[in-house]
Amino acid sequence: MKNKIQLITYVDRLGCKNISELNSLFQNELKGLFGGLHILPFYYPIDGEDAGFDPINHQLIDPRLGNWDNLNELSQEVDIMADLIVNHVSAKSIQFQDYLQKGKDSEFASLFLTYDTIFPNGATEADLLSIYRPRPSLPFTRFDLNDGSSKLIWTTFTSNQIDIDVKSEIGIQYLEGILDVFQKGGVKMIRLDAAGYAIKQKGTSCFMIDETYEFISQLTEKAKAKGIEVLVEIHSYYKTQIEIAKRVGYVYDFALPVLVLDTLFNKNALNLKKWLEVSPRNAITVLDTHDGIGIVDVAGEGDKPGLINNAILSKIVDQMHINSKGNSLKATGAAASNLDLYQVNCTYFDALGRDENAYLMARAIQFFVPGIPQVYYVGLFAGENDMELLTKSNVGRDINRHYYTKNEVDAHLNRPLINDLKELMFLRNNHNAFNGDFELVKTPENVLNIKWTNNKDVAELFIDLTAMKMETIFS
Repeated sequence: MKNKIQLITYVDRLGCKNISELNSLFQNELKGLFGGLHILPFYYPIDGEDAGFDPINHQLIDPRLGNWDNLNELSQEVDIMADLIVNHVSAKSIQFQDYLQKGKDSEFASLFLTYDTIFPNGATEADLLSIYRPRPSLPFTRFDLNDGSSKLIWTTFTSNQIDIDVKSEIGIQYLEGILDVFQKGGVKMIRLDAAGYAIKQKGTSCFMIDETYEFISQLTEKAKAKGIEVLVEIHSYYKTQIEIAKRVGYVYDFALPVLVLDTLFNKNALNLKKWLEVSPRNAITVLDTHDGIGIVDVAGEGDKPGLINNAILSKIVDQMHINSKGNSLKATGAAASNLDLYQVNCTYFDALGRDENAYLMARAIQFFVPGIPQVYYVGLFAGENDMELLTKSNVGRDINRHYYTKNEVDAHLNRPLINDLKELMFLRNNHNAFNGDFELVKTPENVLNIKWTNNKDVAELFIDLTAMKMETIFS
C-alpha cells in the first residue's frame, strides 16, 4: 500500500453520478491529493436499509453506478479499496428468499446462521447475556417460512442483515467468489466489515474469540494470494486492538479521533502521547468515517482503565454535543434508528464547533502520527451536519453522509481552509521524511511535537495547545 493519504467516499456523494465521473474527478479536481481510494459499498443496491452494507448481490455493481470495467479503469488512476461484508447479506437476496421458500431443502440453507446452529439444545440466560452486542437488542429475528414454520435467524445488526455461516462450505464459497470478482475488478485492498462478529460459538461473547482470529487469518491468506491487502475493521478496547494488530495486515486507529478531541478540548496532549507510545504501526488512521465517532475505542472495559478517564471522556462527549448545538444528540443513541451503542454521530468539523484553526490542527496531527491516513469525503470539505438528510431518513449516521452537488464540490475546494488542508496533504503525500523514522519529542503536556526523519529529510509538527498555534517545518 502506498504511504499516501486515502479518500473514503461513496461513488454518488461527491457530485458524481457514477464511477466514470468519479474517475474524472480524480484525474482533475482531486489529482495528487490521494494515493488510495476506499469506495464505500457500490454493490446492488446502494440504497438499501444500510447504504449498501446490506447487499442483495455482493458481486454486482449497482448498474446506476456502472460496472466492473469502469472500476478497473479507475484502478489505473488510484489504488482501490472495497468492503468485503463478511458477516451478512440482505434479507432480500436471492439466496435468503430461496431459503424462506424451500427451508431446509434450499441449496442455500446452510449459508445462513440460525439460532439452533449455535444453540442446538437451546440457550441459557447466561449464554444470551454473554453475547457482545453493537445494538441494544438480541441478535435474532424470527422469520416465517413458506411451509408455515418459523426460524430464529442471527441478525447481528438489523433484521434486514442476515448473518452468514462463514464456516459452512457454501459460506466459504460465497466469500471466495467475492474475492475472485474483486481481483478481476482491480481491487487492491479489502476492508473486512464487521469481521469481529463473524464467528459465533456457544459459551463465548461471539466477538473476536480465538476462532475469529483464525477465520480472519485464513481469509487474509486467501486475499493475499490474489494480490489483495487486508484491513480489519474492529471497534474494541484498546488493548484488544493492539493484540489484533499483531495478527493482521492493517487495523484502524479508531482511538485517534477522540484522543485528538481530548487534546484540543483540554489543551493537554498527555493521553495522546501515551497512546502514540504503544499504538500499532500497521494502522490506517482516521478522524471520521461513514460511521460515528467511536467511544468504546478509548473507554475503559469493566475495571480496566481506558486511554481516557471515563469522567473526562463523558465531558468530551458532552462538549461534542454542545459544539454541534445539540444536533449530534438528535443523531445518536435512542434518538435515531440504526442505534449505535459506542459512537457519536456528528461531522468532525461540527464536533470541533466549526473552529477552522482547530480543524486544521486535528488533520495535521492525523497526518503526522504513524500510519496511513484516510480522509472521509465530508471531512475533506470540513463538512457540517446534514440535518435535512437526518430528518428525512431518521438514520443517525446520515448526519455525516451528505450528498454534495458538483457546484458544492467546486465551492468547497476553493475555500481558504480547504486550500490550506490540500497544501498539507500534498506535503504528507510527497515529503520523503514520512518514509523514515517517527519521533515523539518530549515536551510539556500543553505542547505536542512530532518529528519524522529520513536521512537529511525532516518533517516536524509543533503545536502550542495553550495558545492554539501550530507550526509545520519541512526541510
